[in-house]
Amino acid sequence: MTLSDKDIDFLVATVAAAGTDEIMPRFRNLSAGAISEKTSAVDLVTEADVLAEKLITAALLERFPKAHIVGEEAYDADHSVIPALADAPLAFVIDPIDGTFNYASGFPAFGTLLAVTVKGETVAGLIHDPVMGDTIIGLKGEGAYLHRKNGSQAKLKVADPAPLSDMVGLFSWGHSHPDRRPVIAANMAKIKMALSLNCSAHEYWLASAGNLHFIGHEKLMPWDHLAGVLIHQEAGGYTARFDNTPYRPGQTTGGILSAPDKESWKMLRREIVAL
Repeated sequence: MTLSDKDIDFLVATVAAAGTDEIMPRFRNLSAGAISEKTSAVDLVTEADVLAEKLITAALLERFPKAHIVGEEAYDADHSVIPALADAPLAFVIDPIDGTFNYASGFPAFGTLLAVTVKGETVAGLIHDPVMGDTIIGLKGEGAYLHRKNGSQAKLKVADPAPLSDMVGLFSWGHSHPDRRPVIAANMAKIKMALSLNCSAHEYWLASAGNLHFIGHEKLMPWDHLAGVLIHQEAGGYTARFDNTPYRPGQTTGGILSAPDKESWKMLRREIVAL
């Protein structure tokens, strides 16, 4: 299936509506009862996550009634939805609020991620910033563009390759195996500046716009990475799992690393990931 320009406009309008109607009215306005722990005190869900996902899901199914939907908040009810991404004729993968800990803390670094896959290939990715109202759109083979709320557009390009000591990047080593955490954390001292955003949406946003040199993760949930990886690739970057195989819909293991180019990727895997 090929998405039309009208389909893309619809997807952008849908994620923007979730931000306007469900996410921003509750930002810095959540009661204690509207925030719940999932697996830990830093893995949270709020009523805004749930309601935004329901809004997006309902809109998608109204327009694409046969589509396979994978939403982060609905995943707990049916874990089979992720493997089904490998061959679904048309699927949408939703993270209504990526960076929920930031959102619940009143810190404005969160976003909405939406990926579109067709038969195991990501064909479109959106990152929406509800705070600013801007959206990044990446389409397979067509580049990645920042669409600002004021109507202006800008083509995105990843950072140029640089020596390791001049790089700015991040690695979410908190999700690594306990034996590997101190190794990766120590290796991050080799770069110019290490960041931690706790938000894949803004990580891929910054990397795709050339403000970060690399991103590394060992935890691979599709709603965190599918949209951002496509956007990063369409902005000229190189992303692969740690074994240098492509990252595809349905995969949840193997780690992932995004870099300006393949040679930088190899160097970062060696110097940071220590593989």
